[in-house]
Amino acid sequence: MTTRNLDNKNRFRSITVGFRVSPEENEKLNRIVAVSGLPKQEYCYRKCMDMGVTVRGNPKVYKALKDQMSRILEELQRIGTGETVDGDLLEVTKFVAEVMEGLKEKGSSNDPKDQTS
Repeated sequence: MTTRNLDNKNRFRSITVGFRVSPEENEKLNRIVAVSGLPKQEYCYRKCMDMGVTVRGNPKVYKALKDQMSRILEELQRIGTGETVDGDLLEVTKFVAEVMEGLKEKGSSNDPKDQTS
């Protein structure tokens, strides 16, 4: 008999929930999930259940933040030429700013690993 995979609260999650997204929505979701440091399933679950997303600083999160900041810089340079702003990028930028602000706040309390957004 196979063993049950229990989550950290000793729950057995046996039901699969799926939904469709456009390629653009998938890209946006992947960028935000990368910055959150959570697995996509956990991020979507927490957002759907209106639970807070806690970002814990680690090398993977810092790399995702660096990558997103590079993308934001490229976009700012592009719109500096008079082109229109991508709405999805604005939402990702807002999320990145919240994470960075939280990391800064937590860093002043001598615990740079914890951040809530």
